[in-house]
Amino acid sequence: MLTDELKDTIREAYNALMESKQLTPRWGQRQMIAEIANTLARIPGPGEGPVKEPAVCVIEAGTGTGKTIAYAVTAIPMALALDKRLIVATATIALQEQFIHKDLPDIKHHSGLEFSYALAKGRRRYVCLSKLDRLLAEGQGETSMLALYPEDVSAASPVEAMPVYHGMIDALGRGQWDGDRDNWPDTIAEEVWYPVTTDHAQCTGRRCPNISQCSFFKARDELQNADIIVTNHDLTLADLALGGGAILSPPEDSIYIFDEGHHLPDKALAHFSSFCRLHTTTAWVQDSKKALAQGAPLLGQLDSLERLLQKLPAEMDETVASLQNAEQLVARLFEGVDPEGQRDDPQLRFEHGVVPENLQRVAQSLASQFQNLVGALSRMEAVLEDALDDDFSGLDKSEIETWHINLGGMLGRAEGALALWQAYAEGGEAATPPVARWITMLTGDGQYGFDLRSSPVLAEEILTENLWQRAAGVIITSATITALNSFERFILHSGSPRDANYKQVASPFDYANAVFSVPQLDSEPGDAQAHTAAIVDRLPQLLDPAEGALVLFSSRRQMLDVYQGVAGGMADRILMQGDYSKQEILRRHRERIDAGKGSVIFGLASFAEGVDLPGDYCRHVVIAKIPFAVPDSPLEAALAEWVESQGRNPFMEISVPDAALRLVQAAGRLLRTETDTGRVTLLDRRIISKRYGRAILDSLPPFRRELA
Repeated sequence: MLTDELKDTIREAYNALMESKQLTPRWGQRQMIAEIANTLARIPGPGEGPVKEPAVCVIEAGTGTGKTIAYAVTAIPMALALDKRLIVATATIALQEQFIHKDLPDIKHHSGLEFSYALAKGRRRYVCLSKLDRLLAEGQGETSMLALYPEDVSAASPVEAMPVYHGMIDALGRGQWDGDRDNWPDTIAEEVWYPVTTDHAQCTGRRCPNISQCSFFKARDELQNADIIVTNHDLTLADLALGGGAILSPPEDSIYIFDEGHHLPDKALAHFSSFCRLHTTTAWVQDSKKALAQGAPLLGQLDSLERLLQKLPAEMDETVASLQNAEQLVARLFEGVDPEGQRDDPQLRFEHGVVPENLQRVAQSLASQFQNLVGALSRMEAVLEDALDDDFSGLDKSEIETWHINLGGMLGRAEGALALWQAYAEGGEAATPPVARWITMLTGDGQYGFDLRSSPVLAEEILTENLWQRAAGVIITSATITALNSFERFILHSGSPRDANYKQVASPFDYANAVFSVPQLDSEPGDAQAHTAAIVDRLPQLLDPAEGALVLFSSRRQMLDVYQGVAGGMADRILMQGDYSKQEILRRHRERIDAGKGSVIFGLASFAEGVDLPGDYCRHVVIAKIPFAVPDSPLEAALAEWVESQGRNPFMEISVPDAALRLVQAAGRLLRTETDTGRVTLLDRRIISKRYGRAILDSLPPFRRELA
C-alpha cells in the first residue's frame, strides 16, 4: 500500500530533514528510500487481499550512505499508515542507545513526522525488586533463594554486594533511579548484578506484589503505545524464540528493521542452540534436591505437591547417576583425542552431527529424565501460581513467592538441559543441513569438566519459521552483506526468500582518494613462520612514524610474534589488543593522535568491524593476510563437511565468500568520511597469485590499486 499521499509524506519528510539540518541529499539515500517504500508497499492495507510477495528487503548500503535517515523517513510513515509497529533492532546496545537518544529525536525534530518511540530491553537489564528486598532482608546470612548462576558468573561476597544493594533500594525510593542497569551511575560487576535481576522463567509477572513498582513492567507498558520500538538483535530473537509477542508486538503486527543485519544469521544460531556443562549440571541437580527437601514442610501443605515431593528425590538421584555416567563416557571418548595443535580446550566434533550410539543411548535416558523433571517443576510452579492468587490459602505469600522464583529458575535450567539432551538423543542420523554437535574439554582457568553443545549450522529454518513467514515486513541493511558481489552467502546463511528485494547501494565516498596496495613479499601465509618474518621485516618500512594506523591480524599467535619482532623500534607507538580493553585502546590511540604523535593499533577480528577512526586517527590499514575463518570452529567445520558431502566445494562456496566479506569489512576501517584519504596494505600475495584471490580482489571497493 503506497498511495500518492504516502509518497508525498515520505518525500516531504526527507526534504525537510535535509533542509533543516543543512545536509546534502545523497543519491544512495534516495535509492534506499525507493527500495524500502516499494518493498513495504507489498504489505496489504486494511481490507486488501493476502500478501502476494514477501515484504522483505535486503539492502547493502556502503559506508557514508546515511542508512538511518533513509530507512527512518520511509518506514515510519508507512508503518503508521499500515497500523503496524516499527521495530528497529541494532546489533549492539551502544547503537541502540545512539538511535533512541540521538537519531530519533533528531529525525522527529527536523522531519515534521509525528511519532512516539520507546526503548525495549530484556528483564536482565532491570532490577527485580522482589529479589532485592529478599537479599536485603536476609542481609549477610544464608539466603532462601537458590544461587542459579550461569556458568561464567560466580557469587559476589556480601561485603562487596550489600553496599550496592542498599544504594539501589535507596535510589529507587528517592526516585533517583529507574531500575535500569544502564542508568546506574557506576559500573556494576556481573556477580553483584545477577542475583538481583530475573528472567522470564523466574518472574511471577502480574502476581508479583511489587508489580506496580516493577522497573521492567513499567518499561514494557510504555511499549504498548509506542509507534516505534528500539531494541537489539538479541532481544528481538529472544522474543521470536518465545513465540513472538512476549515482549515486543507480535510479528504479524510488526515491521522489523535489522540494522547491521549481516549479524542476524549468527545471532539466530546462538539463540536456538543448546548447551549443557556436565559437572555443574550434576551439582545443580544435587543442590536442587537438597533445596526441595528444605522447602518440603511449606510446599507439602499445598494440594497435590506432597506426592511430587516424595517422588522427586529418587528421580533426581537417577538423573545425577545418568549425568555421572555421561561424564565417564565422554571422558573415554576424549582418551583418543590428541590435544596437540588444538586450542587450549580440546574439542571433539561429531562428523555430520551423528552422535555415537553409546552416548546417544545415555542422551535418550537423560532426555526422558529431564522431561520428567521439567513436567514436575511445571506442575509445582502452576500450583504456586494458584496459591499466589488465593487470598485465603493461609500460607505466607512471601515464602510462596520466594519458592515460585526458585522453581522458575530450576525450571528454566532444566529446560535448557532437556533441549541439549533431546538434540543428542536425536543425533543418530545426519540431517540436511546437519545439526552441529560437539564437546569441549575444559582445561584452563581452574575450570573442569565437559561442555556439550548443539546448534544448527544454518539459520534458514529458524528464521523462515519465526521471521520471514510471520513478520508483516522485514528490512535488512548493513554496509557489508554481499560477498563476491553476490547476496548468495546471506541467502544461504539466513534463508531469506529468493523473491525478496535485494539491492546494493554504493557508498558516496571517492575511493580514488585511497590506495589498495599489495607489496612484493618472499612468502605466503601457508608458511606461517616465514610469513611472520616477512611482516616483521616489512612493517616498520610501511608505517609512517607520525601517522595513525591499524594493523589487523587473523591469529593471536601471529600478532604476538610480530609484536615481539618489531617492538625494539616501535614498542612506544603500539597499542595491542589484550593489553587493555578495546575502548581503552581506542581512547589512548585518539589521545596520542590529538597530541600530534604517531600511534599504531594491533588488533584481531573485533577491530576489523565497527571501529570508527576517521581522518588522522587512521591513515593506514595494514591487513596481515586474507581473513579466512579459524579452522577449529565446529560450526564452520560442520557446514563445510555438509557442503562437501553433496559433491560441492566448501572452500569456494563457504571459505572464500566469508573471507571476502571479512576483507571488505577490514578495508572499510580506512575511509570513514567523504574527505578521508589513506592506504590499505594487504600482506598476502594470494590475492594476486590465486584464482580465488582475483575474485576477492574484484569484490573490494574501487580503490586505486598498487599491485607489485
